[in-house]
Amino acid sequence: MKSIVSNPAIGYPDGMNLRDLRYVVAVAELGQFGRAAAACAISQPTLSGQILKLEVELGVQIFERDGRVARVTERGEAIVAHARRVIGAAEDLKAAAAASRDPLEGPIRLGIIATIGPYLAPFLLPAAARDLPRAPIRLVEDLTAHLLPLLAEGKLDAAIIATDPPGERLEEAALYDEPFCLMAPCGHSLARRKSVRVGEIDPRDLLLLADGHCLRDQALDLCGHPELGGATGADMRAASLETLLHMTAAGYGVTLAPLMAAAGWRDKAGLVAVPLKGDNVARRVRLVWRREMPRKAAMLALAQVARHCAPGFAPAS
Repeated sequence: MKSIVSNPAIGYPDGMNLRDLRYVVAVAELGQFGRAAAACAISQPTLSGQILKLEVELGVQIFERDGRVARVTERGEAIVAHARRVIGAAEDLKAAAAASRDPLEGPIRLGIIATIGPYLAPFLLPAAARDLPRAPIRLVEDLTAHLLPLLAEGKLDAAIIATDPPGERLEEAALYDEPFCLMAPCGHSLARRKSVRVGEIDPRDLLLLADGHCLRDQALDLCGHPELGGATGADMRAASLETLLHMTAAGYGVTLAPLMAAAGWRDKAGLVAVPLKGDNVARRVRLVWRREMPRKAAMLALAQVARHCAPGFAPAS
């Protein structure tokens, strides 16, 4: 494909603006100019033209056009990453003005991963409404890989995740350490045990969540044997933890579940939660936010609420 920067007929814009950067991020996320234009509430020719002007000004082709599909080029990846950071900084500027009045006033846009949300939210949301009445929670549930870009762009104020936060641009507050349990159908040989060591779990019998879930990676790290190449023998994957537990109860295999999810199945027939023994059989749940976030006091207050509302867990040190 001929580089667009070599076309002398294209004029140069006066300068970049946040609007154009939002267009770039929208195309990168949605993969199509048409979808991005609809999301930005403008016409597709307008969006395409603005991005083309920006590419010319920067001298970098950000997107490879292939019919209706738009792919970020190798050089464009850095532009998209910078665009996300600039947008996030602009959102921080708005938040700084509000925080100068009162950091505990105003909505908190909170991301939460799908293997924590259904189990922690019933406790966290009422507690936050009680203890932070002027900072209502606006909850977004998704995968870690989807939440972190939203956090970088300032579309989220904070996120609750269960993996180490990447890079140095995020601050964190540890909430609690959550043990894993082996979930087995009642008739399984391990279901009668008081505890199970991770080495006793046959990875060929292990049911996993779909790719993208950090719980899948954690389960493989604990139970995957090197000779399996990080795979398991159970040819079934679920998009949600609840579906995975139903599959386990139906006798398709065993799986690992964090304790808060396992506790919800104690009174349900067909499934037994067995404590795990071994190294690293728990996950650290934490709240993360951008280091430049001006409402740090609100984030720390929210972390305190989350630490003390999680049922059955001591706050992380």
